[in-house]
Amino acid sequence: MTARLYLHPDWFSDTERLVAETAGMRVTAFRFPSGVAALRVTNERGEIVILPYQGQQIWSATFDGRNLTMGSMFHQPIPTRNYLETYGAFFIHCGMTAIGAPGEGDDHVLHGEIPNAPFADAVLEFSEDGGVRVLGQFTYTKAFAHNYTAHASVSLGPSDTLIDVSIEVQNHKHTPMDLMYLGHANFRPVDDGQLVYSATYDANHVRVRRSIPAHISPPEGYRELLEQLADDPTESHVLRPDMTFDPEVVFTLDMQADDNGFAHAMQRHPDGHADYIRFRPDQTPMATRWICRTADQQGLGMAFPSTSEVEGYSAEKAKGQYVELAGGDSWRCDIRLGALNAADAADMARHIDYVCGR
Repeated sequence: MTARLYLHPDWFSDTERLVAETAGMRVTAFRFPSGVAALRVTNERGEIVILPYQGQQIWSATFDGRNLTMGSMFHQPIPTRNYLETYGAFFIHCGMTAIGAPGEGDDHVLHGEIPNAPFADAVLEFSEDGGVRVLGQFTYTKAFAHNYTAHASVSLGPSDTLIDVSIEVQNHKHTPMDLMYLGHANFRPVDDGQLVYSATYDANHVRVRRSIPAHISPPEGYRELLEQLADDPTESHVLRPDMTFDPEVVFTLDMQADDNGFAHAMQRHPDGHADYIRFRPDQTPMATRWICRTADQQGLGMAFPSTSEVEGYSAEKAKGQYVELAGGDSWRCDIRLGALNAADAADMARHIDYVCGR
């Protein structure tokens, strides 16, 4: 049995106010100085800040005193639909009619229409165990082209350090929809962090992207780094302080699922704790890794669950890397991400090695 509270944009102001409280959890509403509405969901272990009306992004996540969120040039979200003009969130939905940088013949924007889309009908749902779920929806209709609704949710329990993120898309048209999706989960890299994930660690299963998108201006030595990582991707498995990823390096990962259908990835910290993400390859068969370590931005996407690679709609369509969603049908993606303590991280590392036969 659950209870629901339907939010209204007027509840969000410059003064942070309590909206709801359960045993072990609080939800407050406020607006950033930029004017973007936000919900702060606080539990016994930390907090997440959600943008219920702007892509339902998770702007930040902090657990056990540690900020999990990438370092960026943005101190607050900006009210814009432009992807690169408000970039720094912990988690961003990307898609749904295209992902990646537009390539030859494409007219879509970077990572599609949904990252900063105007979501509606923000709702708080309370479970019997005291957990809180934030729900919202976005409908995208373009004459002669698309008509879908995306239902998204973010869930957190009273003592959790792991967040459950889900999105379900219904195609309202009578004809098929070419659906492309990527869950952009942006952790903060740490010096000497070790990447552990359920894939075979070789160049056939961990492939570096050698094409350079139009919005990237590579410095001297960048192409040589790509060639080095293309030959031996394990060179990127320990984030050494002297190894820069400037402006970014992107990999495609062939992730393996365990007996429960989940693929797993971690960044293990030197103290044993870890950042963590899991997803279902039967929902999102592709995985993308994104690493950016510069003086201005520090981001680690250990394994973005995805339907496609990131070369733009036309290239991914030609490769058959998309979901053909029949008229009236639905598709969904379920992701769990957050922080693990040292003991749980050690258990997960053993599980990942078992899955991959290492």
